[in-house]
Amino acid sequence: MALRHHCIERGADSDMMFVGIHGALIEIWRGCFTDAAVTAQDLMERAEQLGGDNMLVIGWIAQAAVAAYTGNERDARACALAAIEPARRCGSPALADWPITILGFLDVSLGNHVEALNTLQQLVFRLDEMRGTEIITAPFIPDAVEAMIALGRLDEAEPLIERLEREGRRLDRSWMLAVGARCRSMWLAARGEVGAAFDTARQAMVEHERLPMPFERSRTQLLLGQLQRRQRHKEAAAATLGEALRAFEEMGTPLWAERARAELARTNVSPSQDTRLTPSEQKVAELVAAGMTNRDIGAALFISPKTVEHNLSRIYRKLGIRSRAELGRRMGTLSNTETPNSPGPPKH
Repeated sequence: MALRHHCIERGADSDMMFVGIHGALIEIWRGCFTDAAVTAQDLMERAEQLGGDNMLVIGWIAQAAVAAYTGNERDARACALAAIEPARRCGSPALADWPITILGFLDVSLGNHVEALNTLQQLVFRLDEMRGTEIITAPFIPDAVEAMIALGRLDEAEPLIERLEREGRRLDRSWMLAVGARCRSMWLAARGEVGAAFDTARQAMVEHERLPMPFERSRTQLLLGQLQRRQRHKEAAAATLGEALRAFEEMGTPLWAERARAELARTNVSPSQDTRLTPSEQKVAELVAAGMTNRDIGAALFISPKTVEHNLSRIYRKLGIRSRAELGRRMGTLSNTETPNSPGPPKH
């Protein structure tokens, strides 16, 4: 704030823009999205007054970032896309990286992992040219890692995780240590090492205690709740996910609140509903019944064949069947009556 006033007093409008964009980012990291929106609007108005590509880019980046976190997909995409080419014309690669990072984060928030990785891959390729993995230079790493893991590309994700872990320890950076541990936990979980993933997620939560970034903490908490649910610790999972949901709602991040709400709903399934298929299991069941192989299903749903296999095992268990042929017959019968997800007739 003092630096902002200093720039105003000196009439340093250009400097004020760069102070403002960093201020907006800090407000976002602190989870103060209302304040960030005010700052972003102020930056846009100043940019229009000053003119010039570099000034407008700063305004668009600030508005795109706020829109992405607060779930306004249309504005986030429009502002980010508007910023990319002018930033490149200014000869500032670092400035152009920000709208790309925002688009990647937005797609991860929406669960569009293929699109997210397609967007962020250009930054991953240039990571060696960047000055380390500080949040101001490489904030895209956690989102790139999450997209890679969701797509089963674990070998590509691990070097990025190792960078965060190594640099976090070397520099004692709480952001790198916290998100690095979260990424490592996701990686372990994808390998089926749920116990180790749970321990690592808990370590990430410890690192978050000295990191005043509530959105990132809630994001890690969401993962922790998912792992608790996978370990069948339903009450603990419900408490963890409930806290994450409340935090997302209070901050005003609806896309992530919806993700937490969906996980909480899965956790609260009553014993009488245990035979119902989840949406992902339903998709796998339908494609198996259509005669597709695990590899083809994985390609269609952008998941690994092993993930298809895990889904299929759960489907067999829930439906009380043992073969693809039985599943085909079961799905054929249900298509004329009800799906495994339908509630069925009321019980009296």
